[in-house]
Amino acid sequence: MVDETAAAPTGRKRGYVAVEGPIGVGKTSLARMLAEKLGARLVLDESGTNPFVARFYEDPDKYAFPAQLYFMLIRHRQQRELVQQDLFRQATVSDYLFSKDRIFANLNLTPDELVLYDQVYRLLDAQMARPDLVVYMWARAEVLIERLRRRNRDFERHISVEYLERVSAAYRDFFFYYEETPLLVVDTSGMDFVEHPEDLEELMREIDRTRAGVQHYVPRLRPGR
Repeated sequence: MVDETAAAPTGRKRGYVAVEGPIGVGKTSLARMLAEKLGARLVLDESGTNPFVARFYEDPDKYAFPAQLYFMLIRHRQQRELVQQDLFRQATVSDYLFSKDRIFANLNLTPDELVLYDQVYRLLDAQMARPDLVVYMWARAEVLIERLRRRNRDFERHISVEYLERVSAAYRDFFFYYEETPLLVVDTSGMDFVEHPEDLEELMREIDRTRAGVQHYVPRLRPGR
């Protein structure tokens, strides 16, 4: 059992934190580190289990709809489990936001597919737990490309620079209008939470300071970065 009285201040203030951002930005790595620091339950997107992902990157027109539907349903199952649990008993950190599914649907589906998708999405979204804070990570396109290259996943080799730029732009548009929860926008272009633990400590302090509305965090540039 986690001793929440010993957790960092962020854990007491934020029962449920969702980390979001485009492909390659480092959502899962940051979510793991935050969960460890806070003694929090970790909820990871099960996108790696989607049997249509690799085929989608090879033939988007054919596999966009089944890939998107699979993502939506598996995330709904995970999120329903969160709703059924007591989020106040233990802090929770997730590496995705359910409503981000709509970003990729807009990018990848045809108009007719999107009509059908929306009917299902509206029913499921109404049942979702809302985070106490969303941390939106972004980075320049060249940084995302380099991070994808370093993690070297087979199916991600088919991701084009053009598609990655479209995804990044769609995230920016989505979070520009986002008002559902408090939002912390973080420029991670010059941050490395693995190699530089002080980056994580500074971000956690920024999370502690974030209240209602939208806050932006641009870390200080350090020599050699």
